Amino acid sequence: MPSDDDPRRLAVQEWLTAHRSPTPQQLAEAGYVAPHWPAPWGLDADPIHQLIIDAELRAAGVRLPVNPIGIGWAGPTLLYAGTPEQQHRYLNPILTGEEFWCQLFSEPSSGSDLANLGTRAVRDGDHFIVNGQKIWTSGAHIAAFGILLARTDSDAPKHRGISYFICPMDADGIEIRPIGEMTGGHTFNEVFFTDVRIPAENLVGDEHDGWRLAKVTLGNERISLSSGGVLWGNGPTALDVIAAAGRVSDPTLRQRYAQIYIEHSILELIRTRTLTARLKGEQPGPEASVRKLLADVHGQTVMNLARDTIGAEAMLTGADGMRGFVPGTDSANLGPERPGGGTLAGPSWNDGFLFSAALTIGGGTTEVQRNIIAERVLGLPRDVDVERAQSWSSVSGRSSIAVGAEASG
Repeated sequence: MPSDDDPRRLAVQEWLTAHRSPTPQQLAEAGYVAPHWPAPWGLDADPIHQLIIDAELRAAGVRLPVNPIGIGWAGPTLLYAGTPEQQHRYLNPILTGEEFWCQLFSEPSSGSDLANLGTRAVRDGDHFIVNGQKIWTSGAHIAAFGILLARTDSDAPKHRGISYFICPMDADGIEIRPIGEMTGGHTFNEVFFTDVRIPAENLVGDEHDGWRLAKVTLGNERISLSSGGVLWGNGPTALDVIAAAGRVSDPTLRQRYAQIYIEHSILELIRTRTLTARLKGEQPGPEASVRKLLADVHGQTVMNLARDTIGAEAMLTGADGMRGFVPGTDSANLGPERPGGGTLAGPSWNDGFLFSAALTIGGGTTEVQRNIIAERVLGLPRDVDVERAQSWSSVSGRSSIAVGAEASG
């Protein structure tokens, strides 16, 4: 990192001196909410400049507006393909957190196979009429807008004929049903569309070109330059858990703590590799999928270890299921000091353990990430040779069902 007298660092410190309790609007106008965005919304900051800003804001105790899907995914897509009118209307309220956003992608029958979506949008003059269903929509119940994928050409191949929309979440015909979580909280929702009219001006990019924009959105979803916690960038890091555990006398537990330290170090090296690529002007490669694959399993390992360290106290509840470990909310509450040292007995650790089960599903399942790595890194074929498998099955006297099961496994 640059030295303490780096001009970029001094500029942030000077601004913070003049704005000791900055408002979300002041942070947005300064370009500090998304500094990598182009002017006038950001500072065209390179990765090192971004990290400087992040470090100085953290040191000053300044919290940025919370709008993870708006700032992380919707905003970059609007910058990439939105009209000037769309950018002017939506980007500033995204940065200030005034208008919270959600992502209307997944469907009950097309989760990992997103391009197989069934929600339809039919052109009707100056509007599109949308019918269908989305699921696992985080924050839909509090969102002002959502980024929506819908099929606009039923005759086209599944990766074509999809369009990308800005969807007002208060539109007539939208029904939002909560999905309760085992943490006791509620962040996910089912969203039903019945003859919902979306203005044609809310189409992002060209009609039928939504799959290309969806890949832009998903690419931003899997890339982060900050270190973050083990629960989708929130909550504790492995180092926090190690520090909170205090002195561990059990040799088996000590070995497990050594293992999460190793995993944490590997993930930091991958993050640094991604950062180095960006500094060279290169786009992140498959390491984004590698890091997500490893990080999700790592998060579950860390929370399992915290539970086992606590022992019977791990069964205590009391948090509301929202605090600490849900993306976009406060940092982890490590709880009160335990006799003998450590702070793992707080009730939010229970939430963290329960929430960690979602890590290998959300944002691209572990299986999807493994497929990406298999195809793009290892060069493995996309599919088994079905005819050859069936031929081999008949020769060997085994059913094609068994062969299919083995191939899929």
